[in-house]
Amino acid sequence: MVAVRVAVFVAGAALVAWSVSSAVRTMVIPRALQSVIARGVFEAVRGVLRIFMRGDASYERRDAVMALFGPVSMLLLPAVWLAIVHAGFSCMYWGLGSRSARAAYELSGSSLFTLGSRVGDLPSQTLGFAEAGMGIGLLALLITYLPSLYGTFNRREVAVALLEVRADNPPSGPNMIIRYHRIGWDGGLTAVWKDWETWFADLEETHTSLPALVFFRSAQPAQSWVTAAGAVLDGAALRTSTVDGPREPEADLCIRAGYVALRHLADFFQIPYDPDPQQGDPVSVTREEYDDVCDRMAAAGVPLKADRDQAWLDFTGWRVNYDAPLIALASLTMAPQAPWSSDRKAPFRRPPLVVRPGRSRRQSDGSGPD
Repeated sequence: MVAVRVAVFVAGAALVAWSVSSAVRTMVIPRALQSVIARGVFEAVRGVLRIFMRGDASYERRDAVMALFGPVSMLLLPAVWLAIVHAGFSCMYWGLGSRSARAAYELSGSSLFTLGSRVGDLPSQTLGFAEAGMGIGLLALLITYLPSLYGTFNRREVAVALLEVRADNPPSGPNMIIRYHRIGWDGGLTAVWKDWETWFADLEETHTSLPALVFFRSAQPAQSWVTAAGAVLDGAALRTSTVDGPREPEADLCIRAGYVALRHLADFFQIPYDPDPQQGDPVSVTREEYDDVCDRMAAAGVPLKADRDQAWLDFTGWRVNYDAPLIALASLTMAPQAPWSSDRKAPFRRPPLVVRPGRSRRQSDGSGPD
């Protein structure tokens, strides 16, 4: 019997350590680290919400349901952590000699939620103090975590909302170029590339450290951080490959910042892509779609490079760096319809749950034209 109690005590300690480790990896460590508990909670909530999106559900209904996904998962996650801690300490109390499993369960609940303890011996009393402090600590983590989460969300969404003014809704890279040309402010795009280079760097840091943000949807159903990112990247790729004029290094840097950020997010969610693409590799944008966009820009008076075949090769040379991660993330987040991103099928199937750190895939320097 002693051996059984020792084994149960060790199992309980392992449960507590597992829960605390998940909380620390999710809320404290500023790095893209996966957690089985966190991912399990998010996948379970997503599975339940999918029940309400079966059949011929409209996008409006799917968007309304998915708007609950991130917030509900985040609120449920601490409850799961506390439940595991409760179960773990219950095992530990029983292992120390509690008369029954129910008595250990009640003692654990009393200690965890600081309702008082009726323990007499020193080892159990010490465990009670530790559990009470752990419960308060987990709740304190959540209280400090949520303001940071929503502050980051607000910073992201301000740029997404401003893009509607520049690139329409849904956003489109060609439309942004045409609009700036029509108002006679072609040079204003330089500021856009600089601002979005910073936005992509912030996205990479925050959305891998706080992965729940990936699933927080915009206030407007037709807006999405994924489609906004795609529009800016396409606009920068068209500007540097197709539009005639002095080269803008800021556009090149914006593209690189964008595809590096999207690749790091793809790594975290185990989305496959070619880490070392080459100019000429296929992309989801067809030549016919590209020619239609070029014709629209030319009709609006935007100066284009004379050699369209070379411009197409240059454009695909940039697009191939972010094509697969962009479309996959649009599918993962159920983004609203937008040209050249969420309007095409993701070329991958999500793998089963695998626990590994993010950012492990080798990153290339890309294959954009020089």
